[in-house]
Amino acid sequence: VMGLLADLHGKVVREGEEAKKSFKEFSEWCEERSQNLGFEIKTSKAEMEELNAAIEQSTSTSVALSAKIDETALKLAGNEADLTRASEIRKAEEKDFSAAESELVEVIDALERAINVLIRKARNGGSAMLQIQRPGDIVRALRAMVEASMIGSQDAKTLTALVQSTQQESDTDTVLGAPEADAYENHSGGIIDTLQNILEKAKSQLDSARTKETSARHNFEMLKQSLEDEIKYGMQ
Repeated sequence: VMGLLADLHGKVVREGEEAKKSFKEFSEWCEERSQNLGFEIKTSKAEMEELNAAIEQSTSTSVALSAKIDETALKLAGNEADLTRASEIRKAEEKDFSAAESELVEVIDALERAINVLIRKARNGGSAMLQIQRPGDIVRALRAMVEASMIGSQDAKTLTALVQSTQQESDTDTVLGAPEADAYENHSGGIIDTLQNILEKAKSQLDSARTKETSARHNFEMLKQSLEDEIKYGMQ
């Protein structure tokens, strides 16, 4: 009996030691696991804070980019509208210049033809009709030249309208004050001198119109290039 009790006591002691050892190992594992979980939680919180900060930054950037996109779209629309308006204005200017240039070229051609005819007439002794006593003498001289087939009716029509327009300007100058020197000359000189004066004015007007057109075309091309560059870069 005593042997059995001794064996039983030894068994109980061994089992107790094994249980104590197992408990100690489990306790150590729990403590280690608790520490690891603490580190993981701390790390996760830090990562979460970083992610929240990144989200806030991305949200702020997104808002800023959206505003920039709206601003760029508005600017692009404005540039496209400006380019359209500038192109329309340029077309209208080109149309006006083309019409004015054609008219002036026609006037200059008619004047040069009429002057050449009159010069030949003067050389052949027909100087009486070349003198101007009154403003209307030029118109009557042009009609006479048409009747004599010296110039065409279209040239006479063009020159008559031009002479009458010039005379109206001279009359206006006279009413407003002393007329210019060439206004007196138009009334007292010969028809050739008068037409040559008008020819010089027409050539001056043509040169001025062409210079203005060249400048307007250059300015438009510069503006067009600038707007197209802004539109191109704005879409990138």
